[in-house]
Amino acid sequence: MSILSILTVVAPIFALILAGWLASRLGVLGTQATTELNRFVVYLALPALLFDIVAHVRWAEIWLPGFIAVFGISCLLMFALTLWLRWRRGRPLADAAIDALNASYSNTGFMGFPLVLVCFGREGLAPTLIASIIVVCGVFAIAIVLIEISLQTQASRGRLALKVGGSLARNPLLVAPLLAALFPINGSQPPAGVDSFLKLLGGAASPCALIALGLFLAGDRKPAEAPRQDGAALLVGFKLLLQPLVAWLLASYVFGLDATLTHLAVLLAALPTGTGPFMLAELYRREAEVTSRVILISTVVSLATVSAYLALAT
Repeated sequence: MSILSILTVVAPIFALILAGWLASRLGVLGTQATTELNRFVVYLALPALLFDIVAHVRWAEIWLPGFIAVFGISCLLMFALTLWLRWRRGRPLADAAIDALNASYSNTGFMGFPLVLVCFGREGLAPTLIASIIVVCGVFAIAIVLIEISLQTQASRGRLALKVGGSLARNPLLVAPLLAALFPINGSQPPAGVDSFLKLLGGAASPCALIALGLFLAGDRKPAEAPRQDGAALLVGFKLLLQPLVAWLLASYVFGLDATLTHLAVLLAALPTGTGPFMLAELYRREAEVTSRVILISTVVSLATVSAYLALAT
């Protein structure tokens, strides 16, 4: 697969970021647009998308234990390693969790499905759905839990557990997929009207998140909000190089996946960082500058790294 083919998939991502940047610079959207648009994604569009994904899961199609283990472990190892390094260097747990998400959150939705469809056909869609669920429902949820723990200041462990539990119970990004799981468990599907509503609302999640990212990049920030000089390069390196290497080692030498599943696991692990970390950074009012840089840089660099892998693997 050529760089031009990958660029065709990646171009809409840059176009949406550019649209947000231009909307801010031209004054089409005001100074609060980034926050409000991001809140729309977090509280409405993304929960609808998660609900739609989980509600339509067919367990028989996605039960690939070896692939689940390879991709899941590669994500969790990157998350844990980055979290440990950041926390050890004095970063607050909430910021360390967002950095860890930057290093492990593959853009399976916007890039994964179209790339896999071109390279592997429909055979690769089920593993891609598995990877999306692991990233969006699993790793994302762990980051939210750690951020909530970090932001609570109660001294008593019991009160801390209650406060964190209450915050998590009100978080739509966790509640939506849990409620949606009742449908596949019962072997049922959402009603047609509900299904249409979820698809319409959920379809806005990724475009709005990318536009919000463009709005943020166009904003004027105070000197105190200037980006840290360290961090972005390391996170990009972990995401684009170390995570796919770990996935390949696990697939080839630990779980013995066949060639197709091995290539799928490595390709999905090699994808650039998605918009999830930026959503959390904005929602919880943490430092979003490094996250925005990681998303942009990893997306640009992945044109070369993903092309190189596909040239070697196919």
